[in-house]
Amino acid sequence: MNRTAYLIKFLVCLLPGIHSLSPVAYAQDSTKTLSLNEAISVTMVNNKELYSAEIDERIAASKYNQLQAIFLPRADLSYTAMSTNNPLNAFGFKLQQRTITQNDFNPDLLNHPSATPDYMARLEVLQPLVNMDMIYQRKGAEKQTELYQYKTQRTKEYITFEVQKAYLQLALSYKAVSVLEEALQFTRDIYTYTDNHFNQGLIQKSDVLNAQVQVSALTSDLAKANSNIRNASDYLSLLMGEKPGTVYKTTDPDTQLQQFSDLPHYVSSSRADFMAIQKGIEASAMMIKSSRMNYLPKLNAFGNYQYNDSRLTGFGANSYLVGLQLSWNIFNGNRTKNTIVQQKLERDKLVSQLAAQKDQSQLELDKAYRDLADARAEIKRSNVAIEQASEALRILQNRYEQGLVNTTDVLLGQTQLSQQKFALAKAAFTAQVTQAYLQFLTTSANK
Repeated sequence: MNRTAYLIKFLVCLLPGIHSLSPVAYAQDSTKTLSLNEAISVTMVNNKELYSAEIDERIAASKYNQLQAIFLPRADLSYTAMSTNNPLNAFGFKLQQRTITQNDFNPDLLNHPSATPDYMARLEVLQPLVNMDMIYQRKGAEKQTELYQYKTQRTKEYITFEVQKAYLQLALSYKAVSVLEEALQFTRDIYTYTDNHFNQGLIQKSDVLNAQVQVSALTSDLAKANSNIRNASDYLSLLMGEKPGTVYKTTDPDTQLQQFSDLPHYVSSSRADFMAIQKGIEASAMMIKSSRMNYLPKLNAFGNYQYNDSRLTGFGANSYLVGLQLSWNIFNGNRTKNTIVQQKLERDKLVSQLAAQKDQSQLELDKAYRDLADARAEIKRSNVAIEQASEALRILQNRYEQGLVNTTDVLLGQTQLSQQKFALAKAAFTAQVTQAYLQFLTTSANK
């Protein structure tokens, strides 16, 4: 594999998640220096995914508030206009209007009444008293509101991790550009030196062509690396809820990421996503109790107050009706029984999901600690390799100026040094991202 193809492949592997974005050329990119803390702060305010999670939280709170109806009275006000020649209803209208006279008992009038109007203004009130099923439904809805609060919190934690990772990718892109610019400057110097010596007849044409090819290849690599900076900046803009087109300059991420050397080696049971599932289990338990309460009788009060008159604007006769209703659903075709069975199965499914998610998270945590140890070891190895490659390149350059090695040897030495610098940048990136991921995995709910 030639040097150009190797560097392109290495750079693509170095920048995970960035190269897959479609490169977009911006004619007028604005530039802005952005710290990691600023990026997180803006994201917490403008991120659309987080806003959607907060909307879900407010929807759950609204559903809970709807169930205040199990304690509060219901009042309906109506005004009804009617007319009939039905014997029973016509006589009833007059009774309600309190306008019955002796003539109204005439059999001909009773059997063949003329059109009789009735205008009724009515106020109805229903007051729940004892509805145990609804009380447990309300408790279940309260658990649902807590569930969505934990989901919002976990979404914030995830978005924070995504911003940290995207910011580190952007910093890595700048490091790649720096390494390529250094390699390009060195290769241009070699090309200038080689071209001068070729003009003096001291070296062959092939050495000049090799150096020229390396300059062209590195120039192309550098253009792609700059495109990766734009792509990484656009992804940060997406997370922050900003329009794309701004190229962000990073400050030193090492000074902004806290060191968590004392992070636990186990996943906390109080992590927000675990707590969300736990609240779902508790909500299911409340719904099971609510269904069981359907076997119990319900007690409610009712009452109405009304005016009846034969005139549209009349309020000649008033009356009221109050009462208590004790109702008991003795049998409903085993619907309640089967509903309870279904709810228990759904609860058991949530319990199983919670246990599986804890096991999966512990597996990811153990792997993350191994990845962090590997990355730190790679950093140490790369630092030593950079020192060795730098010394080897210095020796090759001296021997090249003495005519003891050819141009290809020097260029290969520079390629080796660039590869080691890339490896160090990638290892540092992996260590920083893994550290942020460890924090994400081990965080506890603060609710």
